[in-house]
Amino acid sequence: MRSQFNPLMAWLCPARAARSAVLAVAICCVPGSALFLGGCGAGKPGAPVQQSQDIAPAAVAAPVTSQTQVEMVNVNIHLDSALILHIHYLSGQFLPTKKGQPPAFDDKLSYVVAIDSAEIAVTTASMSHALNTYVFGAPDAPLKNVTLSIEGNQIKQTGTLNKGVGIPFEMTGTMSATADGKIRIQSSKVKAVHLPVKGAMKLLGLDMAKLINTRYTKGVTAEGNDIILDPALMLPPPMMRGHITAVRLQGDEIVQTFGTARKLRAAKPPGGNYMWYRGGVLRFGKLTMTDTDMRLVDSDPTDPFDFFPDHYQDQLVAGYSKTGATGGLLVYMPDYAKISKPLSPHPANADSADRMAPVSGSR
Repeated sequence: MRSQFNPLMAWLCPARAARSAVLAVAICCVPGSALFLGGCGAGKPGAPVQQSQDIAPAAVAAPVTSQTQVEMVNVNIHLDSALILHIHYLSGQFLPTKKGQPPAFDDKLSYVVAIDSAEIAVTTASMSHALNTYVFGAPDAPLKNVTLSIEGNQIKQTGTLNKGVGIPFEMTGTMSATADGKIRIQSSKVKAVHLPVKGAMKLLGLDMAKLINTRYTKGVTAEGNDIILDPALMLPPPMMRGHITAVRLQGDEIVQTFGTARKLRAAKPPGGNYMWYRGGVLRFGKLTMTDTDMRLVDSDPTDPFDFFPDHYQDQLVAGYSKTGATGGLLVYMPDYAKISKPLSPHPANADSADRMAPVSGSR
């Protein structure tokens, strides 16, 4: 860490905070499957950071006419230790889920990332983990031990049908976007106990929807012999929502496109890997930033910005901050994977079992 005063200490040490003018803290946005998961608004020059009083969060109201714009470029977001989203680019809004309260970095249930345009990739290993943990994790879930892999231009799904002693199954198909912005896996081949069954199912008037009960699963439904994935419901917080317009398979990744074209709001986007928050009100710790202008910058631009919301304080402490020429706050952070060990005793508040509250207001 550089020898200059780190703004983090203004948060951790109230006495010193009285002598400091700035503080930097940041968090991502999001999966979910999101898969989830910026944009840059026309914020005014200068981003004063003021220390709030020791009052309940509800006392800090977010202006209803001012939303925080978020923009991300080449960022790996950790939704948990095994689930990572590679955000090639993302533009959207950072919206509060609690009426009258601004988004809070320390509470991943307090905000939703509403995506205007994005390209987000997830590996088949991460997606398999998400399905087994967050979608089919319950003891009575219809599918178990789900594994995804890519074979040419098709996605292969294997697992166990949770009926009786368990029936091994295998399904191969193509992935595409649905008209309502979800992901369809259209099956071309289905096997059970290593035997072809699609023809027999058709002969008997059966399909996947009748064999697999997805009534109580979140983010996955069966439609005929097809599987429909809803990334906004599949993954843990922070929640990311948007309209998927295209899906492609590339290497070992499932790449999703949101919107119709790349939209970066900055007139001249900065280089490197970053997350940029502008406009509106953001709350972090005991502090609140109004007319936000805060950019989290990757200290090593040679690889993607590795960011873990649950441990952003560790990355903050290991980095440094400074005020930009226009008064905005620049926070330089090392990649999470390059930090030797976590420094914070507790991660940021997160309950992956709970799903998001409704977003206050409409877009």
